[in-house]
Amino acid sequence: MVLDEIGITRATWYRWRNRGYGPEVRRLPNGHLRVRRSALDAFLNELEFV
Repeated sequence: MVLDEIGITRATWYRWRNRGYGPEVRRLPNGHLRVRRSALDAFLNELEFV
């Protein structure tokens, strides 16, 4: 799960999304959210340089 890999809580995840921070998220037709592995890896690589 993305939250486990990043090491954040669900509340932090939603706060980040509201502020436009974090990996790119896709909403499926059923309403579920998905993060592509490539987007997550790119985001994590950016964190390493901050």
